Amino acid sequence: MGRIVGSALVSHHPGLMQSEDMRRLMGAGQDSDLIPGYALLRDRIEAANPDVILIFDTHWFSTGYHLIDGGDGYQGTYLSDEMPWYLYGVPYKYRGDPEFAVCVEAMSKKMGGYNRAVLNPDLARHYATINLVKQLRLEISDIPVVSSSICQNCRPEHFLKSGEIIGEAIRQCDRNVVILASGALSHRMTDIDWKPNHPSVFNESNVSSPEAELMRQGRHDKILDDWETDFVPHFWEAWGGHYLQMLGALGGADCRAEGTPLCNYENARGTGNIHVWFDEQGAA
Repeated sequence: MGRIVGSALVSHHPGLMQSEDMRRLMGAGQDSDLIPGYALLRDRIEAANPDVILIFDTHWFSTGYHLIDGGDGYQGTYLSDEMPWYLYGVPYKYRGDPEFAVCVEAMSKKMGGYNRAVLNPDLARHYATINLVKQLRLEISDIPVVSSSICQNCRPEHFLKSGEIIGEAIRQCDRNVVILASGALSHRMTDIDWKPNHPSVFNESNVSSPEAELMRQGRHDKILDDWETDFVPHFWEAWGGHYLQMLGALGGADCRAEGTPLCNYENARGTGNIHVWFDEQGAA
């Protein structure tokens, strides 16, 4: 029987893919703390020894289904259509897990959900996946990577149900899985002519909603209780679908996995970014 051996909410913001010199220029001489945070996350993943990395990709929007990519592998050169002047020419090559994707779809049909596998190697890639593959060196570790979409016509309960189905599929498909919810917390962008409040672009004071930092105490039930009143107004990336699906897989409101920040909370164009690791011991 498989299990979730670790999970994390992870930043993927594209500025992290620039050269160290450029990052230090933006940081008033200091590099982003998210970079050493990736190294700490790599250590956690290595210690967890997963069979599969599952990424909830906040840049992959789907309609009508929560999609699971089911290709044998993905290879190409990534070009961002959002910011092609610096996020371009990124080579990638990593394995997928078609059997796991099909297992998720089968479990969804059994449980009355809306998860569907896509078994097409030409499926487009998004930097919420590619940036993690590169920063976490998943090509070198050769761990299969499976991405899951954010279905844009869903309410919070639908995201939680999708995660619940995926959690059950993990158990039934005999996979040890690390889940990465790839996205920001606050995702309110600054205007194009915005000027930083602090010389370091990364400084927390430049975040549009710094109070949106994720709770560390494992009280995910409280987050769900206050979701509409306290968390939706902070403009979570992709409506918080990455966090909610991860939480659904970990047991929903019963989950008590405590979050361990692996870096400082940082700004990127007004968005709030952090890596937070959740140990599997707190999962339901």
